Amino acid sequence: MRRIIIQLKLLSKINEVFVIIFNEYIIYIKVGKKELKVGGNLNTQELYLFWRLAHYFIAVQEYRIIQLSKDQNELWLEKMENKNVRVIRLLCRNLDWSNWLQRDIELTSHNGERIRKQLGKGELNVLNLYFTAYPPVDDYHYRIEKPFINPQTSKTKVNSVIFERENLPLSMEKVSDLFQDTISFSIPEENIDQETERLKHEALTTAVDKIKAEKSMFEYGKPFFTYFFIAIQLIVFLLLEVSGGSTNTETLIKFGAKFNPLILEGEWWRFITPIFLHIGILHLAMNTLALYYLGITVEKIFGRIRFILIYLIAGFGGSLASFLFSQNLSAGASGAIFGCFGALLYFGLIYPKLFMRTMGLNIFVVLAINLAFGFSMEGIDNAGHIGGLIGGFLATGVLHFPKQKKMLQQILFLVVTASLSVGLLYYGFHHGSKLLNEQSTLFIAQDYIQSEQWDKASKVLEGYVEDHPDSAESYFLLSYAEIKMNQINKAEKHLLRVLELDPNMDEAHVNLALIYLNKHELEKAKEHANQAVRIEPNKAEYKELLQKVNE
Repeated sequence: MRRIIIQLKLLSKINEVFVIIFNEYIIYIKVGKKELKVGGNLNTQELYLFWRLAHYFIAVQEYRIIQLSKDQNELWLEKMENKNVRVIRLLCRNLDWSNWLQRDIELTSHNGERIRKQLGKGELNVLNLYFTAYPPVDDYHYRIEKPFINPQTSKTKVNSVIFERENLPLSMEKVSDLFQDTISFSIPEENIDQETERLKHEALTTAVDKIKAEKSMFEYGKPFFTYFFIAIQLIVFLLLEVSGGSTNTETLIKFGAKFNPLILEGEWWRFITPIFLHIGILHLAMNTLALYYLGITVEKIFGRIRFILIYLIAGFGGSLASFLFSQNLSAGASGAIFGCFGALLYFGLIYPKLFMRTMGLNIFVVLAINLAFGFSMEGIDNAGHIGGLIGGFLATGVLHFPKQKKMLQQILFLVVTASLSVGLLYYGFHHGSKLLNEQSTLFIAQDYIQSEQWDKASKVLEGYVEDHPDSAESYFLLSYAEIKMNQINKAEKHLLRVLELDPNMDEAHVNLALIYLNKHELEKAKEHANQAVRIEPNKAEYKELLQKVNE
Protein backbone atom coordinates (compact mmCIF):
# COMPACT_ATOMS: atom_id res chain seq x y z
CA MET A 1 0.00 0.00 0.00
CA ARG A 2 1.34 3.33 -1.04
CA ARG A 3 1.46 5.93 1.73
CA ILE A 4 2.55 9.55 1.73
CA ILE A 5 3.06 11.29 5.05
CA ILE A 6 3.11 15.05 5.21
CA GLN A 7 3.98 16.66 8.52
CA LEU A 8 2.30 19.99 9.30
CA LYS A 9 2.24 22.23 12.32
CA LEU A 10 -0.70 24.29 13.48
CA LEU A 11 0.11 27.81 14.60
CA SER A 12 -2.50 27.75 17.34
CA LYS A 13 -1.93 24.21 18.63
CA ILE A 14 0.99 22.05 19.71
CA ASN A 15 -0.44 18.81 18.21
CA GLU A 16 1.23 17.54 15.08
CA VAL A 17 -1.07 16.84 12.13
CA PHE A 18 -0.40 14.02 9.69
CA VAL A 19 -2.10 13.66 6.32
CA ILE A 20 -2.09 10.05 5.12
CA ILE A 21 -3.06 9.15 1.55
CA PHE A 22 -3.90 5.52 0.79
CA ASN A 23 -3.87 3.89 -2.60
CA GLU A 24 -7.71 4.21 -2.83
CA TYR A 25 -7.12 7.97 -2.62
CA ILE A 26 -9.13 8.31 0.58
CA ILE A 27 -7.68 11.11 2.70
CA TYR A 28 -7.54 11.13 6.49
CA ILE A 29 -6.49 13.67 9.11
CA LYS A 30 -4.85 12.35 12.22
CA VAL A 31 -4.93 14.66 15.24
CA GLY A 32 -3.17 13.04 18.12
CA LYS A 33 -4.64 9.58 18.44
CA LYS A 34 -7.90 10.41 16.58
CA GLU A 35 -8.09 9.71 12.86
CA LEU A 36 -10.75 11.41 10.68
CA LYS A 37 -11.54 10.91 6.98
CA VAL A 38 -12.02 14.11 4.98
CA GLY A 39 -12.38 13.14 1.32
CA GLY A 40 -11.36 10.92 -1.56
CA ASN A 41 -12.75 9.09 -4.59
CA LEU A 42 -15.54 6.56 -4.49
CA ASN A 43 -14.74 2.99 -3.56
CA THR A 44 -15.95 0.06 -5.65
CA GLN A 45 -17.77 -1.43 -2.65
CA GLU A 46 -20.01 1.61 -2.32
CA LEU A 47 -20.81 1.60 -6.04
CA TYR A 48 -21.70 -2.08 -5.77
CA LEU A 49 -24.05 -1.41 -2.86
CA PHE A 50 -25.56 1.52 -4.74
CA TRP A 51 -26.47 -0.56 -7.80
CA ARG A 52 -27.32 -3.66 -5.79
CA LEU A 53 -30.05 -1.75 -3.95
CA ALA A 54 -31.08 0.12 -7.12
CA HIS A 55 -31.52 -3.27 -8.82
CA TYR A 56 -33.64 -4.48 -5.88
CA PHE A 57 -35.91 -1.42 -5.96
CA ILE A 58 -36.37 -1.56 -9.75
CA ALA A 59 -36.59 -5.31 -10.36
CA VAL A 60 -38.25 -6.51 -7.14
CA GLN A 61 -40.16 -3.53 -5.76
CA GLU A 62 -41.02 -2.28 -9.29
CA TYR A 63 -39.93 1.32 -8.81
CA ARG A 64 -39.56 3.52 -11.88
CA ILE A 65 -36.69 5.83 -12.73
CA ILE A 66 -37.39 9.54 -12.49
CA GLN A 67 -33.86 10.83 -12.99
CA LEU A 68 -30.31 9.51 -13.33
CA SER A 69 -27.37 11.89 -13.11
CA LYS A 70 -24.76 12.08 -15.87
CA ASP A 71 -22.10 10.44 -13.71
CA GLN A 72 -24.72 7.79 -12.75
CA ASN A 73 -24.00 8.28 -9.05
CA GLU A 74 -27.38 9.83 -8.21
CA LEU A 75 -30.65 8.06 -8.94
CA TRP A 76 -34.26 9.06 -8.25
CA LEU A 77 -37.01 6.42 -8.26
CA GLU A 78 -40.78 6.61 -7.75
CA LYS A 79 -43.66 4.29 -7.04
CA MET A 80 -46.82 6.19 -6.19
CA GLU A 81 -48.62 3.01 -5.18
CA ASN A 82 -46.35 2.63 -2.15
CA LYS A 83 -47.70 5.23 0.27
CA ASN A 84 -44.97 4.56 2.84
CA VAL A 85 -42.11 5.24 0.39
CA ARG A 86 -43.27 6.87 -2.80
CA VAL A 87 -39.89 8.30 -3.82
CA ILE A 88 -36.36 6.96 -3.29
CA ARG A 89 -33.22 8.95 -3.85
CA LEU A 90 -29.86 7.14 -3.95
CA LEU A 91 -26.56 9.03 -3.84
CA CYS A 92 -23.09 7.46 -4.01
CA ARG A 93 -20.66 10.04 -2.62
CA ASN A 94 -18.10 10.38 0.11
CA LEU A 95 -19.53 12.51 2.91
CA ASP A 96 -16.98 14.83 4.48
CA TRP A 97 -18.86 17.16 6.80
CA SER A 98 -22.29 17.06 8.39
CA ASN A 99 -23.19 20.61 7.31
CA TRP A 100 -22.95 19.48 3.67
CA LEU A 101 -25.15 16.52 4.59
CA GLN A 102 -27.75 18.87 6.08
CA ARG A 103 -27.80 21.08 3.00
CA ASP A 104 -28.19 18.04 0.78
CA ILE A 105 -31.11 16.73 2.85
CA GLU A 106 -32.80 20.11 2.56
CA LEU A 107 -32.24 20.13 -1.20
CA THR A 108 -33.67 16.61 -1.40
CA SER A 109 -36.73 17.85 0.49
CA HIS A 110 -37.23 20.70 -1.99
CA ASN A 111 -36.94 18.32 -4.94
CA GLY A 112 -39.40 15.96 -3.25
CA GLU A 113 -41.84 18.83 -2.74
CA ARG A 114 -41.62 19.67 -6.42
CA ILE A 115 -42.37 16.05 -7.32
CA ARG A 116 -45.30 16.01 -4.87
CA LYS A 117 -46.87 19.06 -6.50
CA GLN A 118 -46.39 17.66 -10.00
CA LEU A 119 -48.08 14.40 -9.03
CA GLY A 120 -50.83 16.12 -7.07
CA LYS A 121 -50.25 14.09 -3.91
CA GLY A 122 -51.28 15.26 -0.46
CA GLU A 123 -48.16 13.91 1.23
CA LEU A 124 -44.88 12.47 0.03
CA ASN A 125 -42.38 10.27 1.87
CA VAL A 126 -38.86 10.28 0.43
CA LEU A 127 -36.31 7.64 1.34
CA ASN A 128 -32.88 9.28 0.99
CA LEU A 129 -29.99 6.78 0.83
CA TYR A 130 -26.29 7.72 0.97
CA PHE A 131 -23.54 5.30 -0.01
CA THR A 132 -20.18 6.31 1.40
CA ALA A 133 -17.04 4.54 2.61
CA TYR A 134 -17.05 6.47 5.87
CA PRO A 135 -19.48 8.85 7.60
CA PRO A 136 -18.80 12.60 8.02
CA VAL A 137 -15.84 13.46 10.24
CA ASP A 138 -17.91 15.53 12.66
CA ASP A 139 -21.10 14.76 14.54
CA TYR A 140 -23.94 13.94 12.10
CA HIS A 141 -26.26 11.47 13.84
CA TYR A 142 -28.69 14.10 15.07
CA ARG A 143 -29.25 15.20 11.45
CA ILE A 144 -30.67 11.82 10.37
CA GLU A 145 -32.16 10.43 13.57
CA LYS A 146 -35.56 11.92 12.70
CA PRO A 147 -37.12 12.49 9.28
CA PHE A 148 -36.62 15.96 7.87
CA ILE A 149 -39.95 17.68 7.16
CA ASN A 150 -40.13 20.36 4.51
CA PRO A 151 -40.60 23.64 6.46
CA GLN A 152 -42.63 25.33 3.70
CA THR A 153 -45.54 22.91 3.41
CA SER A 154 -44.90 20.16 6.00
CA LYS A 155 -46.15 17.70 3.38
CA THR A 156 -42.83 16.23 2.23
CA LYS A 157 -40.87 14.06 4.65
CA VAL A 158 -37.28 12.89 4.02
CA ASN A 159 -36.02 9.84 5.87
CA SER A 160 -32.22 9.57 5.42
CA VAL A 161 -30.07 6.45 5.85
CA ILE A 162 -26.28 6.32 5.46
CA PHE A 163 -24.74 3.10 4.13
CA GLU A 164 -21.17 3.01 5.42
CA ARG A 165 -18.91 0.08 6.18
CA GLU A 166 -19.02 0.01 9.93
CA ASN A 167 -22.82 0.17 10.24
CA LEU A 168 -23.88 -1.62 7.03
CA PRO A 169 -26.08 -4.29 8.75
CA LEU A 170 -27.91 -1.62 10.74
CA SER A 171 -28.61 0.43 7.59
CA MET A 172 -29.88 -2.66 5.81
CA GLU A 173 -32.21 -3.37 8.70
CA LYS A 174 -33.69 0.14 8.55
CA VAL A 175 -34.50 -0.19 4.86
CA SER A 176 -35.83 -3.73 5.32
CA ASP A 177 -38.26 -2.48 7.97
CA LEU A 178 -39.59 0.20 5.62
CA PHE A 179 -40.39 -2.38 2.94
CA GLN A 180 -41.34 -5.17 5.33
CA ASP A 181 -38.85 -7.39 3.60
CA THR A 182 -35.49 -8.93 4.40
CA ILE A 183 -32.82 -7.20 2.32
CA SER A 184 -29.55 -9.00 2.73
CA PHE A 185 -26.61 -9.61 0.39
CA SER A 186 -22.86 -9.88 0.66
CA ILE A 187 -20.24 -7.86 -1.13
CA PRO A 188 -18.25 -10.05 -3.56
CA GLU A 189 -14.55 -10.29 -2.89
CA GLU A 190 -13.58 -10.81 -6.53
CA ASN A 191 -14.66 -9.20 -9.80
CA ILE A 192 -16.66 -6.57 -7.93
CA ASP A 193 -16.36 -4.08 -10.79
CA GLN A 194 -17.81 -6.56 -13.29
CA GLU A 195 -20.63 -7.46 -10.91
CA THR A 196 -21.41 -3.77 -10.37
CA GLU A 197 -21.61 -3.20 -14.12
CA ARG A 198 -23.87 -6.23 -14.50
CA LEU A 199 -26.24 -5.00 -11.82
CA LYS A 200 -26.28 -1.52 -13.32
CA HIS A 201 -27.01 -2.89 -16.79
CA GLU A 202 -29.80 -5.18 -15.55
CA ALA A 203 -31.40 -2.45 -13.44
CA LEU A 204 -31.39 0.11 -16.25
CA THR A 205 -32.50 -2.44 -18.85
CA THR A 206 -35.36 -3.58 -16.63
CA ALA A 207 -36.47 0.01 -16.08
CA VAL A 208 -36.34 0.82 -19.79
CA ASP A 209 -38.18 -2.38 -20.73
CA LYS A 210 -40.96 -1.55 -18.26
CA ILE A 211 -41.29 1.94 -19.69
CA LYS A 212 -41.47 0.55 -23.24
CA ALA A 213 -44.01 -2.09 -22.21
CA GLU A 214 -46.21 0.47 -20.48
CA LYS A 215 -45.90 2.90 -23.38
CA SER A 216 -46.86 0.18 -25.85
CA MET A 217 -50.13 -0.32 -23.92
CA PHE A 218 -51.23 3.13 -25.06
CA GLU A 219 -49.97 2.89 -28.64
CA TYR A 220 -51.42 -0.35 -30.00
CA GLY A 221 -53.70 1.23 -32.57
CA LYS A 222 -53.80 4.48 -34.49
CA PRO A 223 -57.13 6.31 -34.21
CA PHE A 224 -59.33 6.13 -37.29
CA PHE A 225 -62.85 5.14 -36.34
CA THR A 226 -63.04 7.85 -33.67
CA TYR A 227 -62.80 10.40 -36.47
CA PHE A 228 -65.16 8.28 -38.60
CA PHE A 229 -67.89 8.33 -35.93
CA ILE A 230 -67.39 12.06 -35.40
CA ALA A 231 -67.86 12.63 -39.13
CA ILE A 232 -71.07 10.55 -39.13
CA GLN A 233 -72.43 12.56 -36.20
CA LEU A 234 -71.82 15.82 -38.03
CA ILE A 235 -73.32 14.62 -41.31
CA VAL A 236 -76.44 13.20 -39.64
CA PHE A 237 -76.88 16.40 -37.64
CA LEU A 238 -76.87 18.46 -40.86
CA LEU A 239 -79.43 16.08 -42.37
CA LEU A 240 -81.64 16.52 -39.31
CA GLU A 241 -81.42 20.28 -39.57
CA VAL A 242 -82.41 20.40 -43.25
CA SER A 243 -85.18 17.82 -42.73
CA GLY A 244 -87.11 19.67 -40.06
CA GLY A 245 -84.69 20.42 -37.23
CA SER A 246 -82.67 18.37 -34.77
CA THR A 247 -85.04 19.35 -31.95
CA ASN A 248 -88.19 18.40 -33.86
CA THR A 249 -89.79 15.27 -32.43
CA GLU A 250 -91.18 13.98 -35.71
CA THR A 251 -87.83 14.46 -37.44
CA LEU A 252 -85.95 12.64 -34.69
CA ILE A 253 -88.40 9.73 -34.82
CA LYS A 254 -88.13 9.61 -38.59
CA PHE A 255 -84.32 9.35 -38.40
CA GLY A 256 -84.36 6.59 -35.77
CA ALA A 257 -84.40 8.10 -32.28
CA LYS A 258 -85.10 5.79 -29.37
CA PHE A 259 -88.88 5.75 -29.16
CA ASN A 260 -90.36 3.01 -27.02
CA PRO A 261 -93.70 2.55 -28.84
CA LEU A 262 -91.97 1.92 -32.16
CA ILE A 263 -89.38 -0.38 -30.60
CA LEU A 264 -92.24 -2.40 -29.13
CA GLU A 265 -93.74 -2.51 -32.61
CA GLY A 266 -90.59 -4.27 -33.83
CA GLU A 267 -88.28 -1.47 -34.97
CA TRP A 268 -85.27 -3.02 -33.22
CA TRP A 269 -82.75 -0.87 -35.11
CA ARG A 270 -83.71 1.99 -32.82
CA PHE A 271 -81.33 0.45 -30.27
CA ILE A 272 -78.43 1.47 -32.56
CA THR A 273 -79.48 4.46 -34.66
CA PRO A 274 -79.85 6.89 -31.70
CA ILE A 275 -76.06 6.73 -31.26
CA PHE A 276 -75.63 8.96 -34.31
CA LEU A 277 -78.43 11.47 -33.58
CA HIS A 278 -78.13 14.59 -31.44
CA ILE A 279 -80.75 17.00 -30.17
CA GLY A 280 -79.45 20.53 -30.70
CA ILE A 281 -76.02 21.97 -31.42
CA LEU A 282 -74.90 22.02 -27.75
CA HIS A 283 -75.66 18.31 -27.37
CA LEU A 284 -73.66 17.60 -30.52
CA ALA A 285 -70.71 19.76 -29.45
CA MET A 286 -70.41 18.21 -25.99
CA ASN A 287 -70.60 14.63 -27.24
CA THR A 288 -68.21 15.28 -30.12
CA LEU A 289 -65.62 16.74 -27.76
CA ALA A 290 -66.00 13.81 -25.32
CA LEU A 291 -65.76 11.29 -28.15
CA TYR A 292 -62.61 12.94 -29.47
CA TYR A 293 -60.69 12.58 -26.21
CA LEU A 294 -62.10 9.30 -24.92
CA GLY A 295 -62.41 7.59 -28.29
CA ILE A 296 -58.81 8.26 -29.26
CA THR A 297 -57.57 6.87 -25.94
CA VAL A 298 -59.69 3.73 -26.15
CA GLU A 299 -58.83 3.13 -29.81
CA LYS A 300 -55.11 3.48 -29.07
CA ILE A 301 -55.30 0.98 -26.22
CA PHE A 302 -57.62 -1.64 -27.72
CA GLY A 303 -57.18 -1.18 -31.46
CA ARG A 304 -59.63 -0.27 -34.20
CA ILE A 305 -61.79 -3.41 -34.40
CA ARG A 306 -62.21 -3.71 -30.65
CA PHE A 307 -63.02 0.01 -30.44
CA ILE A 308 -65.83 -0.34 -33.02
CA LEU A 309 -67.36 -3.26 -31.14
CA ILE A 310 -67.00 -1.59 -27.73
CA TYR A 311 -68.54 1.63 -29.03
CA LEU A 312 -71.53 -0.04 -30.72
CA ILE A 313 -72.20 -2.54 -27.94
CA ALA A 314 -72.01 0.25 -25.37
CA GLY A 315 -74.39 2.32 -27.51
CA PHE A 316 -76.78 -0.62 -27.63
CA GLY A 317 -76.49 -1.02 -23.86
CA GLY A 318 -77.29 2.65 -23.37
CA SER A 319 -80.36 2.46 -25.64
CA LEU A 320 -81.53 -0.74 -23.95
CA ALA A 321 -81.26 0.82 -20.49
CA SER A 322 -83.07 3.92 -21.73
CA PHE A 323 -85.76 1.72 -23.27
CA LEU A 324 -86.33 -0.01 -19.93
CA PHE A 325 -85.99 2.89 -17.51
CA SER A 326 -86.88 6.02 -19.46
CA GLN A 327 -90.18 6.45 -21.27
CA ASN A 328 -89.09 9.58 -23.09
CA LEU A 329 -87.82 9.90 -26.62
CA SER A 330 -84.01 10.05 -26.57
CA ALA A 331 -80.99 10.23 -28.86
CA GLY A 332 -77.26 10.85 -28.64
CA ALA A 333 -73.88 9.17 -28.45
CA SER A 334 -73.70 9.56 -24.68
CA GLY A 335 -74.27 5.86 -23.98
CA ALA A 336 -71.50 4.86 -26.37
CA ILE A 337 -69.20 7.53 -24.94
CA PHE A 338 -69.85 6.28 -21.41
CA GLY A 339 -68.95 2.88 -22.83
CA CYS A 340 -65.47 4.31 -23.43
CA PHE A 341 -65.37 5.11 -19.73
CA GLY A 342 -66.35 1.49 -19.11
CA ALA A 343 -63.49 0.29 -21.32
CA LEU A 344 -61.01 2.38 -19.36
CA LEU A 345 -62.40 1.06 -16.08
CA TYR A 346 -61.77 -2.46 -17.38
CA PHE A 347 -58.22 -1.36 -18.16
CA GLY A 348 -57.97 -0.26 -14.53
CA LEU A 349 -59.28 -3.63 -13.37
CA ILE A 350 -56.58 -5.54 -15.23
CA TYR A 351 -53.74 -3.02 -14.74
CA PRO A 352 -54.68 -1.14 -11.57
CA LYS A 353 -51.22 0.28 -10.83
CA LEU A 354 -50.63 1.59 -14.34
CA PHE A 355 -54.20 2.91 -14.52
CA MET A 356 -53.99 4.84 -11.26
CA ARG A 357 -50.59 6.24 -12.13
CA THR A 358 -51.55 7.46 -15.59
CA MET A 359 -55.23 8.36 -15.77
CA GLY A 360 -57.18 6.76 -12.94
CA LEU A 361 -57.89 9.80 -10.79
CA ASN A 362 -58.91 11.95 -13.77
CA ILE A 363 -61.24 9.23 -15.09
CA PHE A 364 -62.96 8.83 -11.73
CA VAL A 365 -63.42 12.58 -11.29
CA VAL A 366 -64.78 13.20 -14.80
CA LEU A 367 -67.07 10.17 -14.59
CA ALA A 368 -68.43 11.22 -11.20
CA ILE A 369 -69.08 14.77 -12.43
CA ASN A 370 -70.95 13.52 -15.49
CA LEU A 371 -73.11 11.10 -13.50
CA ALA A 372 -73.87 13.72 -10.85
CA PHE A 373 -74.75 16.23 -13.56
CA GLY A 374 -77.08 13.68 -15.17
CA PHE A 375 -78.90 12.94 -11.93
CA SER A 376 -79.31 16.60 -11.01
CA MET A 377 -80.51 17.96 -14.36
CA GLU A 378 -83.86 17.35 -16.03
CA GLY A 379 -83.97 16.08 -19.57
CA ILE A 380 -80.77 14.01 -19.31
CA ASP A 381 -81.13 10.28 -19.87
CA ASN A 382 -78.89 8.99 -17.08
CA ALA A 383 -80.25 5.48 -17.54
CA GLY A 384 -78.68 5.51 -20.99
CA HIS A 385 -75.39 6.76 -19.52
CA ILE A 386 -75.23 4.00 -16.92
CA GLY A 387 -76.32 1.37 -19.44
CA GLY A 388 -73.57 2.49 -21.80
CA LEU A 389 -71.00 2.43 -19.00
CA ILE A 390 -71.92 -1.15 -18.07
CA GLY A 391 -72.15 -2.19 -21.71
CA GLY A 392 -68.71 -0.82 -22.50
CA PHE A 393 -67.18 -2.54 -19.48
CA LEU A 394 -68.74 -5.91 -20.35
CA ALA A 395 -67.87 -5.63 -24.04
CA THR A 396 -64.25 -4.92 -23.17
CA GLY A 397 -64.22 -7.92 -20.86
CA VAL A 398 -65.39 -10.11 -23.74
CA LEU A 399 -62.80 -8.72 -26.17
CA HIS A 400 -59.94 -8.22 -23.66
CA PHE A 401 -56.65 -6.70 -24.85
CA PRO A 402 -54.93 -7.10 -28.24
CA LYS A 403 -52.55 -10.06 -28.47
CA GLN A 404 -53.74 -11.29 -25.08
CA LYS A 405 -56.12 -14.10 -24.28
CA LYS A 406 -57.88 -15.06 -21.07
CA MET A 407 -60.36 -17.55 -22.44
CA LEU A 408 -62.11 -18.48 -19.21
CA GLN A 409 -62.54 -14.85 -18.19
CA GLN A 410 -63.67 -13.79 -21.69
CA ILE A 411 -66.21 -16.63 -21.84
CA LEU A 412 -67.54 -15.61 -18.43
CA PHE A 413 -67.95 -12.00 -19.60
CA LEU A 414 -69.65 -13.23 -22.78
CA VAL A 415 -72.14 -15.35 -20.84
CA VAL A 416 -72.95 -12.48 -18.48
CA THR A 417 -73.33 -9.99 -21.35
CA ALA A 418 -75.55 -12.28 -23.45
CA SER A 419 -77.69 -13.36 -20.49
CA LEU A 420 -78.20 -9.81 -19.30
CA SER A 421 -79.10 -8.55 -22.79
CA VAL A 422 -81.56 -11.38 -23.52
CA GLY A 423 -83.14 -11.12 -20.08
CA LEU A 424 -83.66 -7.37 -20.30
CA LEU A 425 -85.02 -7.56 -23.84
CA TYR A 426 -87.44 -10.30 -22.80
CA TYR A 427 -88.66 -8.24 -19.87
CA GLY A 428 -89.04 -5.12 -21.98
CA PHE A 429 -91.06 -6.71 -24.77
CA HIS A 430 -93.27 -8.64 -22.34
CA HIS A 431 -94.00 -5.62 -20.16
CA GLY A 432 -94.23 -3.06 -22.92
CA SER A 433 -97.04 -1.05 -21.44
CA LYS A 434 -94.86 -0.18 -18.45
CA LEU A 435 -92.33 1.37 -20.80
CA LEU A 436 -94.71 3.93 -22.26
CA ASN A 437 -95.73 7.34 -21.00
CA GLU A 438 -98.85 9.19 -22.04
CA GLN A 439 -97.08 11.55 -24.40
CA SER A 440 -95.37 8.84 -26.44
CA THR A 441 -98.48 6.65 -26.43
CA LEU A 442 -100.70 9.43 -27.71
CA PHE A 443 -98.14 10.43 -30.30
CA ILE A 444 -97.87 6.98 -31.83
CA ALA A 445 -101.59 6.31 -31.51
CA GLN A 446 -102.43 9.53 -33.35
CA ASP A 447 -99.92 8.61 -36.04
CA TYR A 448 -101.64 5.25 -36.51
CA ILE A 449 -105.06 6.91 -36.55
CA GLN A 450 -103.97 9.41 -39.19
CA SER A 451 -102.79 6.54 -41.36
CA GLU A 452 -106.05 4.68 -40.58
CA GLN A 453 -104.26 1.79 -38.92
CA TRP A 454 -107.06 1.37 -36.40
CA ASP A 455 -105.98 -2.03 -35.10
CA LYS A 456 -102.45 -0.86 -34.31
CA ALA A 457 -103.74 2.24 -32.59
CA SER A 458 -106.14 0.14 -30.55
CA LYS A 459 -103.42 -2.32 -29.55
CA VAL A 460 -101.07 0.43 -28.35
CA LEU A 461 -103.78 2.22 -26.41
CA GLU A 462 -105.24 -0.92 -24.82
CA GLY A 463 -101.83 -1.88 -23.45
CA TYR A 464 -101.29 1.60 -22.09
CA VAL A 465 -104.66 2.13 -20.34
CA GLU A 466 -104.35 -1.28 -18.72
CA ASP A 467 -101.45 0.05 -16.64
CA HIS A 468 -102.51 3.71 -16.69
CA PRO A 469 -106.30 3.78 -16.05
CA ASP A 470 -106.37 7.52 -15.35
CA SER A 471 -105.55 8.83 -18.82
CA ALA A 472 -108.71 10.37 -20.25
CA GLU A 473 -107.00 11.26 -23.56
CA SER A 474 -105.86 7.66 -24.08
CA TYR A 475 -109.35 6.28 -23.45
CA PHE A 476 -110.81 8.79 -25.88
CA LEU A 477 -108.42 7.86 -28.72
CA LEU A 478 -109.04 4.19 -27.98
CA SER A 479 -112.79 4.73 -28.26
CA TYR A 480 -112.29 6.55 -31.56
CA ALA A 481 -110.32 3.63 -33.01
CA GLU A 482 -112.98 1.22 -31.74
CA ILE A 483 -115.75 3.22 -33.40
CA LYS A 484 -113.82 3.00 -36.68
CA MET A 485 -113.53 -0.77 -36.21
CA ASN A 486 -117.29 -0.91 -35.44
CA GLN A 487 -116.67 -2.03 -31.86
CA ILE A 488 -119.48 0.18 -30.58
CA ASN A 489 -120.01 -1.41 -27.17
CA LYS A 490 -116.31 -1.09 -26.30
CA ALA A 491 -116.29 2.47 -27.52
CA GLU A 492 -119.32 3.32 -25.37
CA LYS A 493 -117.71 1.82 -22.29
CA HIS A 494 -114.46 3.71 -22.82
CA LEU A 495 -116.22 7.02 -23.52
CA LEU A 496 -118.10 6.72 -20.25
CA ARG A 497 -114.74 6.15 -18.55
CA VAL A 498 -113.46 9.33 -20.23
CA LEU A 499 -116.31 11.33 -18.74
CA GLU A 500 -115.62 9.88 -15.33
CA LEU A 501 -112.10 11.24 -15.60
CA ASP A 502 -112.98 14.47 -17.40
CA PRO A 503 -116.70 15.37 -17.38
CA ASN A 504 -116.08 18.47 -19.52
CA MET A 505 -114.54 16.74 -22.54
CA ASP A 506 -117.01 17.94 -25.18
CA GLU A 507 -115.79 15.51 -27.87
CA ALA A 508 -116.59 12.54 -25.63
CA HIS A 509 -120.15 13.84 -25.13
CA VAL A 510 -120.55 14.27 -28.89
CA ASN A 511 -119.35 10.73 -29.69
CA LEU A 512 -121.58 9.24 -27.03
CA ALA A 513 -124.56 11.22 -28.40
CA LEU A 514 -123.85 9.78 -31.88
CA ILE A 515 -123.56 6.24 -30.49
CA TYR A 516 -126.84 6.53 -28.58
CA LEU A 517 -128.52 8.14 -31.58
CA ASN A 518 -127.54 5.16 -33.74
CA LYS A 519 -128.77 2.82 -31.03
CA HIS A 520 -132.05 4.79 -30.87
CA GLU A 521 -131.49 5.62 -27.21
CA LEU A 522 -132.71 9.16 -27.72
CA GLU A 523 -132.87 10.34 -24.12
CA LYS A 524 -129.22 9.46 -23.57
CA ALA A 525 -128.30 10.97 -26.92
CA LYS A 526 -130.15 14.18 -26.03
CA GLU A 527 -128.45 14.36 -22.62
CA HIS A 528 -124.93 14.16 -24.07
CA ALA A 529 -125.72 16.49 -26.96
CA ASN A 530 -126.95 19.08 -24.45
CA GLN A 531 -123.75 18.66 -22.43
CA ALA A 532 -121.62 19.23 -25.52
CA VAL A 533 -123.51 22.44 -26.35
CA ARG A 534 -123.24 23.60 -22.76
CA ILE A 535 -119.46 23.10 -22.77
CA GLU A 536 -118.91 24.60 -26.25
CA PRO A 537 -121.95 26.81 -27.02
CA ASN A 538 -120.31 28.45 -30.05
CA LYS A 539 -119.78 25.26 -32.05
CA ALA A 540 -122.44 25.07 -34.76
CA GLU A 541 -121.96 21.32 -35.33
CA TYR A 542 -122.90 20.63 -31.71
CA LYS A 543 -126.14 22.62 -32.09
CA GLU A 544 -126.90 20.77 -35.30
CA LEU A 545 -126.41 17.45 -33.50
CA LEU A 546 -128.74 18.51 -30.68
CA GLN A 547 -131.36 19.61 -33.21
CA LYS A 548 -131.07 16.29 -35.02
CA VAL A 549 -131.60 14.38 -31.79
CA ASN A 550 -134.63 16.50 -30.89
CA GLU A 551 -136.19 15.87 -34.31
